[in-house]
Amino acid sequence: MSLRESAALIIKNSIREVLPGPKTREALQKIELDEAGKTVVISVGKAAYSMAKAAESVLKDRIDSGIVITKYGHVKGELKYCECFEAGHPTPDANSFLAAEKALEMVMPLGEHDNVVFLLSGGASALFEKPLVDEAQVQRMTDALLASGADITEINTVRKHVSAIKGGRFALACAPAHIKAIVLSDVIGSDLSVIGSGPVTPDRSTGEDAFAIIEKYHLKVSADILEILMMETPKTLDNVEAEVIGDVALLCQAAKKACDSLGFRTVILTDSLACEAQDAGAFLAGIARYYQKSKTSLAFVVGGETVVHLKGKGMGGRNQELALSAALGIQGLENTCIFSIGSDGTDGPTDAAGGIVDGETIGRMKENRIDAAKMLERNDSYNALKAVQGLVITGPTGTNVNDVAVVLIER
Repeated sequence: MSLRESAALIIKNSIREVLPGPKTREALQKIELDEAGKTVVISVGKAAYSMAKAAESVLKDRIDSGIVITKYGHVKGELKYCECFEAGHPTPDANSFLAAEKALEMVMPLGEHDNVVFLLSGGASALFEKPLVDEAQVQRMTDALLASGADITEINTVRKHVSAIKGGRFALACAPAHIKAIVLSDVIGSDLSVIGSGPVTPDRSTGEDAFAIIEKYHLKVSADILEILMMETPKTLDNVEAEVIGDVALLCQAAKKACDSLGFRTVILTDSLACEAQDAGAFLAGIARYYQKSKTSLAFVVGGETVVHLKGKGMGGRNQELALSAALGIQGLENTCIFSIGSDGTDGPTDAAGGIVDGETIGRMKENRIDAAKMLERNDSYNALKAVQGLVITGPTGTNVNDVAVVLIER
């Protein structure tokens, strides 16, 4: 088996271990629903379809109505009890707004004996939205935040304060019905108020926090948005119980298990990586160079979520940018490769999950007259990697628990 074949197997087995179906079923088998009322299933996020499918297998005809709101291309067929919607990500679109309105229509008539099974995964911030201001303003603000280099907590802090359903406001819409929330985390530390912008979680952030982030990144927003920021989100909620069923720590453990099974001596360096993607790539390349004299096959695993500060007009995502940066650092090394992927199968606005590089990647780029450093400057990692078969393509995976990057050194 070649080193790249080993990497492909590690990716496949790691993702399989963090699919949310089994954990969702396990969580639902433990919850108690009020038998006197109706049960509504609301499933939102990139893993919404697979989580809703698992919910239907457990609750069956106990479900009175339901809705799935997920990313384009993520619905894999009709469900029996839940209506499926696909919407825009990472920027909300007309379907995001329409689907959110449908969900509100389902829950607002509910009474104190009714149940809401709320299945939440990453991506919900864009997919599930009802703005408090003009929709186009929210779309422009979201695009500006994504390009600014702000991390996911900062982005979602601002999003929450311009939304009628984020920051705990959806839980208020469900009241007095009780919410059982099952959450797949794509946020470092699994802060429930950040995942999907916390639609059913009390919000610790304030309008002043959101305003400070806008100032920090010198964002231009409308006067309407500045006024809305001062309308505080709910700080307490008494109708919600929540359980996190998976996160990036589980993904890192799955990657370690897959590496170990192939004979690598594996170390998890961190499951909370949070820095510029290019810096992370350079760091992992440095790890690879330091251990070149090892007589043992080694694997180093990192999990988390890097950021990209857009300066150019190229195509790519944080994992591809990390991989391209790493390629420059491991140029010429033998029996060494580095890959970085988003567990959801989508890295940025591309069809790639991430990238994979080895000691020959830069040489192959030079043969194709590609300057890797200049491509990084233009944020065009996708086209650089595509030219040398360096993209990792998985398609939608049905899960979403952050990113994982692995250094493999084979001896």
